[in-house]
Amino acid sequence: MSSKFGFPPYVMGNDPITSVIFHLITPASHNWAPMPGRRTLVFLLWIIVTSCLVHAKQLAVVTDLANQTTNVSAAELIRLFNARVRNWTDGKPVIIVLRDPASVDMELVLRKVFNMTPAQARSFIQAHKPSIIVAGSDEAVLRFVATNRGAVGIVDLYSLTKGVKVVKIDGKLPVEQGYLLRGN
Repeated sequence: MSSKFGFPPYVMGNDPITSVIFHLITPASHNWAPMPGRRTLVFLLWIIVTSCLVHAKQLAVVTDLANQTTNVSAAELIRLFNARVRNWTDGKPVIIVLRDPASVDMELVLRKVFNMTPAQARSFIQAHKPSIIVAGSDEAVLRFVATNRGAVGIVDLYSLTKGVKVVKIDGKLPVEQGYLLRGN
């Protein structure tokens, strides 16, 4: 018995990406012995795919669950993260939680939201403490946002947890075409 991709089910699931990679490292005769040279090809393919995924980052703006804000315009988001908005509509003070501006994860945010270099962003953050906090990881951003009313952060879409709420930008979620914080 074989999977829908022609490989034994114990070797393959029904995952087409795994199927393609497995096909690249096995000969056409299906004797399951890896072919020399194909491992190098697969490794290079893996490098290319992962580097493309880094540049195709999908980020999400998150707030605490009690925050009433569900949607902001791109202009409002930029004002919010540039510390021009000090309070939410319910009166709670805005606390911005970001990753280190020098991190690769922040490239898209610096370009599309802050329009600053990492050095300029560091100076900006320093000038606006304690309204802006720097966290060491997406998990730290999520923990802070989940436990502090009025907190807002930007994290990788794939690190989201139940303790936060995703805020739409211009009516769009991070998975939708045209979302402001979508890489590429």
